[in-house]
Amino acid sequence: MDYFRPITSYGHRSQGARAIAGGNAWFTHAEVLSRSNATKVIPADEIPKDVLNNICQPRAPFAGLDMGRVHVMGVLNTTPDSFSDGGLHEGVDDAVTRGHQMLDQGASIVDVGGESTRPGADFVDRVAEINRVTPVIAAMNGTALLSIDTRKADVARAAIGAGAQIFNDVTALSFDPRSLSVLKDTDASVCLMHASGDPKTMQDNPTYDDVLLDVYDYLSTRIALCEQAGIAKSRICIDPGIGFGKTTEHNLLLMRGLSLFHGLGCPILLGVSRKRFIGEIGEAQEPADRVGGSIAVGLEGLRQGVQLLRVHDVKETVQAVRLFEALG
Repeated sequence: MDYFRPITSYGHRSQGARAIAGGNAWFTHAEVLSRSNATKVIPADEIPKDVLNNICQPRAPFAGLDMGRVHVMGVLNTTPDSFSDGGLHEGVDDAVTRGHQMLDQGASIVDVGGESTRPGADFVDRVAEINRVTPVIAAMNGTALLSIDTRKADVARAAIGAGAQIFNDVTALSFDPRSLSVLKDTDASVCLMHASGDPKTMQDNPTYDDVLLDVYDYLSTRIALCEQAGIAKSRICIDPGIGFGKTTEHNLLLMRGLSLFHGLGCPILLGVSRKRFIGEIGEAQEPADRVGGSIAVGLEGLRQGVQLLRVHDVKETVQAVRLFEALG
């Protein structure tokens, strides 16, 4: 099987170039990847028509958002132990205040989570998680586009009932066999993310045959599962899961090849904010000191046509995105 990665540019488009997903990223050639053959470069017109259509077709609105422009998803953790901001927004009032602050700073989505997914994090039972997230979501309902960051069907169902419109699952609906039914029973959108292992063990020597192609194939099967269950592709976005069961080298390979995922025909959500590999490369031990590196990696995602950035530092990221787009 061959895989086709657009070799991207951004901004002013060359004559004959093709836009990626109807956005500002474009390409004239693609890299052909394979598990068995040498890599080669071909003109865009030689990409199989179904794949080319997936890469180029403008994305339908996702959860009501125009995918022709970049959107920032603000991280709102109601947990005591998240790797970057654990305990800062544990109280309902503090969390709601922070949520509205992120909206004022330019976030399009507020992503509310009640269980840490940092490496080594402990499991949180569904009742405790529901009690953490639903009061915040209910308090913000009607004032924001809200996402629930969970891997549990009961938590997702409760959160959607309280006002969340996106089910952001780090296990791509694989952790809880009832998660797919939540989408079938509601009109919520879903973000399918790749992760290898669970938070407790995912950084214990993660291995892949080819990380880029393995993640692509996995997400392809999860999209197919949703479509077979009657979930329209317009309700799906994908996330390669940077930092979730990946070494620094895995993360770099995924970032370099990120444009490959446009071949799946869904908007791409990129979550690199304050991740450990940014600290390792950028020599920033504390997560809060990784803002510059997070923005740098996020902008590389935009150069490759990513539509959604999940971030802790909304104000700084929105400013960077506006300048990046203005200069394109």
